[in-house]
This record gives sequence, C-alpha cells and structure tokens, in this order.
Amino acid sequence: MQETFENPETPESKPSLSPLTLAIAAVVVFAAALSLWFLFTPFQSQKSASNGGAPPSTAMTAAETELAAKLGINNIEMTRAENFLHQEVTTLAAELYNGGPQPVSAVSLTTEFFDDMNQIVLRETRNVLAPASPPLAPGEHRPFEVSFEHVPPSWNMRTPVVRVSHLELAPAKR
Repeated sequence: MQETFENPETPESKPSLSPLTLAIAAVVVFAAALSLWFLFTPFQSQKSASNGGAPPSTAMTAAETELAAKLGINNIEMTRAENFLHQEVTTLAAELYNGGPQPVSAVSLTTEFFDDMNQIVLRETRNVLAPASPPLAPGEHRPFEVSFEHVPPSWNMRTPVVRVSHLELAPAKR
C-alpha cells in the first residue's frame, strides 16, 4: 500500500499578510530608524540648554567687537571635584568686568585648555551672561562659573585661555 504524502505548505494554504501587520511592521522600522538617527546625530539644543545656550551664529557688529576688547575676565580660579557619578569635574570661576561705555546684555566666552606641547586639547564656548539676566553696566563686575565634565588628562593643569567670543549690546533705554 503506497501512501502519498502531501506537502502541507501548498501555495493555496499559505496565510497572506494583512494590511494591519504591514502597518505595524512599517511603524517598528520607522521607530528603529528614528532611534538610530537620534543616537548618532549630535543633539545641540539639549547640550545648549544644559550649558546656558550656544552663542548666536550672527557675527558681531563693529561696536560689539570694539567693546569685546574692553571686557575683562578677572580673578580666575580653577577647582576640581568629583561629582555624584564619580566623574571629575573642573570648574572655572571668575569675574566678568565691563570696561566699556555701554551696557552688555549677553556674553559668550570661549575657554581653551592646552597640553604640555601648547596644543589645544579642549575648546568650549559657553554663555556666561544671558539676555534674560540684567545687563552688565559699564564699570560693573559680575561673577560667573563654568563647569567642564570631560577635560582630557593631557591638560597641562595651567589656567586655560578665556576670551570673549560673542557679545550683544543692551538695547538703548527710551
């Protein structure tokens, strides 16, 4: 007696994919692609919010450039401490001095850390005076503090170079 065995997977018996299954698969693929994009793309607005905002990309006017030369960064003190995650944090505390004739509403400073061969190992720009705070009047001193979480170990432990990279004049009062 010879029995024929039929293949249970004949074309007529294969289930077809429903539109709902295809839609769910498309959403999953889209979510995975979006997650990878966020993972590998620098997210500047989050970093800017944590450090007081990035400086505007607009160039300074001639008056702002002239006043930038009259702003002073005095009494620089460097400290290092460990945060709650056991990471070393380097803090720069100083005073911003307005030696110019006009009040300033916003200031961004660029800090450069060097190694023993006088090469830059870290350069960061941070806002130390935001437009939301009161303007820095002529002759006024204002303390500020900036923390750096990832200073390279090759830093020569000398005071970094701090310079004004952007400023905005306070609007004239009427």
